[in-house]
Amino acid sequence: MDAITTPQPQPEGDRPSGALVTPDTSGIPEYQLVLSDPTGIEAEAIRALRTRIVSQHLREGRRALAICAASAGTGCSFVAVNLATALAQIGIRTALVDANLREPAIGEAFGLTADKPGLADYLISGEVSLDAILHRTGMENLSVVPAGHVEHSPQELLSSEQFRELATQLLREFDITIFDTTASNSCADGQRVANVAGYALIVARRDASYMRDVTTLTRTLRSDRTNVVGCVLNGY
Repeated sequence: MDAITTPQPQPEGDRPSGALVTPDTSGIPEYQLVLSDPTGIEAEAIRALRTRIVSQHLREGRRALAICAASAGTGCSFVAVNLATALAQIGIRTALVDANLREPAIGEAFGLTADKPGLADYLISGEVSLDAILHRTGMENLSVVPAGHVEHSPQELLSSEQFRELATQLLREFDITIFDTTASNSCADGQRVANVAGYALIVARRDASYMRDVTTLTRTLRSDRTNVVGCVLNGY
């Protein structure tokens, strides 16, 4: 697997380079550290990841990226939120989609109330427009699509032609669209989203993720013709 490394300063002991530094994300994750703690080592690691994504992904004309994980608790939503925020900070028009319809977190991270329409509403009803589910944030270049009201099987919704059409529309309107996904060990939702996006970034966590699980996910994604652009190691 090609590795996306995120070199950073090491002010506290011997921190290994090439690892994304984040706090413990058990319970409610810490969000948008690139804004709340811009001088911290975590924010610096996110900006390093942003640099790699811009140089090795966006400049190649790639406009979509699914953030995937082999198991829950690795910090998928943390990476998705902070990477999207960091990209928007430098003027890249970014859409962040909560495609984790089983345990959504993106809407809450941006303070959206539960009654706001989102992805599931768009996929279920032909009467909900794209503009209705695209919610502006406090950042000029960042829009968010929350999960919405999930009343049907997430797998069926994400396997629908409407989801592929939605992704196509977002790719036309934004410089990059980032999809947060469900862990692959619980269902195949993330694989479907990654297949539609065409490109995936895998998130693993130190002392929580197993190398064999990450390898299996990589092989599964590639067998579905999804390009795996790299892996972020979280939790150092």
